[in-house]
Amino acid sequence: MSTNSVSERKINSGVALEIEKEKNKEPIKGERNILITSALPYVNNIPHLGNIIGSVLSADVFARYSRARRYNTLFVCGTDEYGTATETKALEEGTTCQELCDKYNAIHKQVYEWFELDFDYFGRTTTRQQTEIAQDIFMKLYKNGYLSEDAMIQLFCEKCQRFLADRYVEGTCPKCNYEDARGDQCDSCGQLLNATELVNPRCKLEGSTPIMRESKHMFLDLDTLQKTVEDWVIKTSVEGKWSTNSKTITNSWLKEGLKPRCITRDLKWGTPVPLEEMKEKVFYVWFDAPIGYLSITANYTPHWEKWWKNPDNVKLYQFMGKDNVPFHTVIFPSSLFGTGEDWTLLYHINTTEYLNYENTKFSKSRNIGVFGTDAKDTGINVSVWRYYLIASRPETNDSVFTWKEFIAKNNNELLANLGNFVNRVIKFSASKYNSIVPEFSYDKIEEKEFIENIDSLLKNYIETLENVKLRAGLEIAMEISRLGNGYLQESKLDNSLFQNNIEKCSTVIGIAINLIYLLSALFFPYMPSTTESICRQLNAPLRDIPDTWTIDILPGHKLGKAEYLFKKIDDKKEEEYLNRYGGGDGKVAETKKKAKKGKNVNTVTNNKSSKIVNG
Repeated sequence: MSTNSVSERKINSGVALEIEKEKNKEPIKGERNILITSALPYVNNIPHLGNIIGSVLSADVFARYSRARRYNTLFVCGTDEYGTATETKALEEGTTCQELCDKYNAIHKQVYEWFELDFDYFGRTTTRQQTEIAQDIFMKLYKNGYLSEDAMIQLFCEKCQRFLADRYVEGTCPKCNYEDARGDQCDSCGQLLNATELVNPRCKLEGSTPIMRESKHMFLDLDTLQKTVEDWVIKTSVEGKWSTNSKTITNSWLKEGLKPRCITRDLKWGTPVPLEEMKEKVFYVWFDAPIGYLSITANYTPHWEKWWKNPDNVKLYQFMGKDNVPFHTVIFPSSLFGTGEDWTLLYHINTTEYLNYENTKFSKSRNIGVFGTDAKDTGINVSVWRYYLIASRPETNDSVFTWKEFIAKNNNELLANLGNFVNRVIKFSASKYNSIVPEFSYDKIEEKEFIENIDSLLKNYIETLENVKLRAGLEIAMEISRLGNGYLQESKLDNSLFQNNIEKCSTVIGIAINLIYLLSALFFPYMPSTTESICRQLNAPLRDIPDTWTIDILPGHKLGKAEYLFKKIDDKKEEEYLNRYGGGDGKVAETKKKAKKGKNVNTVTNNKSSKIVNG
């Protein structure tokens, strides 16, 4: 923004929002301190759209909203790098675990930067701080009597000459008979498992049938902590307005009764167990990974405990797919309770169901679905991707990404609604007013009623976002934009109005310019680069989300130049994208063609088999 442009501004003071990344940001007593985490993505893959909407994008929307409301906000995330999944992938790629982690951590960073995810800090779990904090929590649990040693029957591969950790084992799920269940969880029915429960188990490395052998491990005595966890869940799930599925999943665990859970594994790649008799073992990833939130914060600031041991002044919001719920509402809180220290515990948990792709599931190996790097390669504006994913966010039910709907949302919603409103007003102002906001009044009944309607929707928007209803908040912002278009239509903004009733015309332009400024703030959480474009066109700074709508861009203000917010996507692109991202053989595209002709070909009848596991 040039100095001349800034000097030509006439904008009320106090609305500009300065968002600067502070190192060592700390909670501020007396203010709203919001700590936000998103589920740590596994470092053994490129994230697909389901992974992105399931945690990191959703968390980013809420973080941006919180900052735009001037809350003291810290948003942290990072890659989950320890565990069997990493070892397995490293074996597949013929590389070391550390090399694999370095490679995919960089890929994740690049993908998230392109998606405009604005973390205060994006780290990783393979750090000194992770080892120190995880071992400290473990030893406090050990000294407080919440850990016990027990012999455990494990699967042992005679060919590999090693105990097989959960993810080195596959077999048939004893609950739903899914044939490719993992040793720790069934991806079909979601049931958590022990590897020894699988029917017809097989070693993932050699394909051979493993034998049973005894190994000593440490267990977290969840049964001893159940009453503490139950009391906390009852209180916090109401205060924090947990989603229905979060409460259902958590309560099913508690109702069944918590049992001691093994938190160590016979692996090399992980946080070492700090006991001499178990020095060859590492922590189980789902004991270790949530501690990553703490260690990543510790890499951001040495004063991390001011965030994580400050329950009176900090509210913790956590975002994830539903399959991660019990680890965040039962296991992780139990680990913290057992230390006897005063931790900042989960306040609000926000979960998603599964996002599927067309009529099947995402698969990198089969080149099916859109992955993070693919979205950038399409050349489609990142704002369109963010908008579509939030508008289709699977909040209460599974949802499906389709190219047809994606194109329609760009053309019929973004372009026809928001894009049209902004472009029409900015271009009309340039043509008739030389891009100078005219003198205008808003004391007529039509304008007063319009402002009241917008103000009512603004209050609804804020209430909705405070309750972390992200999709509904986006719908309200689009409704405000629709009302803006309706206002132009009802006022009959055109050359005739300018020539015959310039007073009314100037009022319409003045009101519309200020509404666009409000919309720039409301869309900032969802489409930040769109907000930046709007602010350039208005020649205005980024603004906060106000409690009430006020007229802040004043007569005499010099506007910027018009820009197109969105471009039309040709409907014919659907088939091209289906072929490009539907598998090399084009089966997805062919299936959709046949479905249009009324043929039920290759229809997925078992919904569970097409679900995507977050992370």
